[in-house]
Amino acid sequence: MTPRELYDNIMHYRNFDRMPVLHWTGWPETMERWYREGLPRDGDQHEFFGSEPLNGHGFSLDNELFPRFEEETIEETPEYRIFRQSDGVIAQHYRGQSALPHYIDFILKDSSGWPEYKKRLQPDPARIPADLDDRIAKAIASNRPITIGTASMVGFLRNWMGVNNFCVACCEDPEFIAEVSDTIATLVCWILEQVLPKMRVAQGWGWEDICFKTGPLVPPSVFKQAAVPGYRKISDTLRKYGCDLHVIDSDGKIDELAPLWLEGGVNVMFPIEIGTWNADPMAFRKKYGKELRVIGGINKLVLERDHKAIDDEIERRKPLMAEGGFIPLPDHLMTPGTPLDNYRYYLDKIRELRF
Repeated sequence: MTPRELYDNIMHYRNFDRMPVLHWTGWPETMERWYREGLPRDGDQHEFFGSEPLNGHGFSLDNELFPRFEEETIEETPEYRIFRQSDGVIAQHYRGQSALPHYIDFILKDSSGWPEYKKRLQPDPARIPADLDDRIAKAIASNRPITIGTASMVGFLRNWMGVNNFCVACCEDPEFIAEVSDTIATLVCWILEQVLPKMRVAQGWGWEDICFKTGPLVPPSVFKQAAVPGYRKISDTLRKYGCDLHVIDSDGKIDELAPLWLEGGVNVMFPIEIGTWNADPMAFRKKYGKELRVIGGINKLVLERDHKAIDDEIERRKPLMAEGGFIPLPDHLMTPGTPLDNYRYYLDKIRELRF
């Protein structure tokens, strides 16, 4: 059974005999630790780990701002650099450490700045690479599940506006949020139409990252009004070409948004962070049934501990694995406290599973 067939069977509750051994990555500090502990710095990590990429064979055309804003350095020191990013935001980036940038200023503070962004979110033949057909042939030949990017309905906007401006807009101008979502969804569907007639993909993969440990940034009522129609438009386009899996990557506590994603046709959630609120993929299965699939759900912090703790974490997820519609993966980037030996042990234990 090829990786493509295995993934398809698991996600559609057909027969399968094992789990995919998926590897994503770690924080830069984690990777430096692993290099010291034996991971080849310049080698193929999947060859070293005997793993498959998280999203199979990734296939994404440009669904972001086009053209990008020109980068402009404003201040630079040995400790940091302040510059206008390619998304138009002025930010301070710190050197030599994994830390969120400090966001200083925004072109898009409210709807008055939207025209400058809207004109950069239009269909354009220049978004399509000249070697598209060769890339499609390579994806088909990979025998991995093919994943096509489906962007973000509101996460882009949060980045472009900053959290404070975004939250104010959600409360004061939800029609603006809806217009942005519809513009992005229209662009994504145009891109899908360039590819999907030529190649069947396993799934569309979008992202949001709009939830924290207590819930979402955006009020669910606004998300329903503004984002769900965009998701439905994309999901319908995917299904038009035989793709019935639509993934969303969103960190944090997603409980209030999960039913709205399902309403919009999004039926695979990643990563189901365990976090401080003890998120549980089995609880999602009991609540939503087999329509909702999950990738993730393995507490990454357990991998910092010992082999027995890793065994216990895998054991408690085995009933959900056996049902199908669930593929285990640590619930975010591997942390610097994780020894390479522990991570390899975890991957080997997943590799040994049989169903």
